[in-house]
Amino acid sequence: MVFIVIFGLLMVLLSLQMMRNPGEFSAAIIKFSNHSYFHVFEILSRLIFGLIFIYYAPSTSAVMINTVLGYLMLFTSILLVFLGAQKHRKFALWSATKFRSMFRFSGVFSFVFGIYIVYSVIY
Repeated sequence: MVFIVIFGLLMVLLSLQMMRNPGEFSAAIIKFSNHSYFHVFEILSRLIFGLIFIYYAPSTSAVMINTVLGYLMLFTSILLVFLGAQKHRKFALWSATKFRSMFRFSGVFSFVFGIYIVYSVIY
């Protein structure tokens, strides 16, 4: 379950970054999407965390939410395989630019959700 806590804390840290400097966060997404390992990393990280969430969800206080989150990550990783690296990169560039103005607002919600994920494991 420690990996769920790590995921939640990572989400909190990234959310703080989104709230602090949305433009810098957007630029970081764009820069990351240009790396050759971007697509594979995105698929594997979602797949691994998805399996972890599904496996450990019964041990958390939010079984349904963590199970659904796990399956959502699995579904997304499979979708990314079929989407392909080129379209995935194009989508990342488009969304990082289009939604830059919403990052600060979205960061508040992802911050709260990250804390909730950690809370669901601890209590």
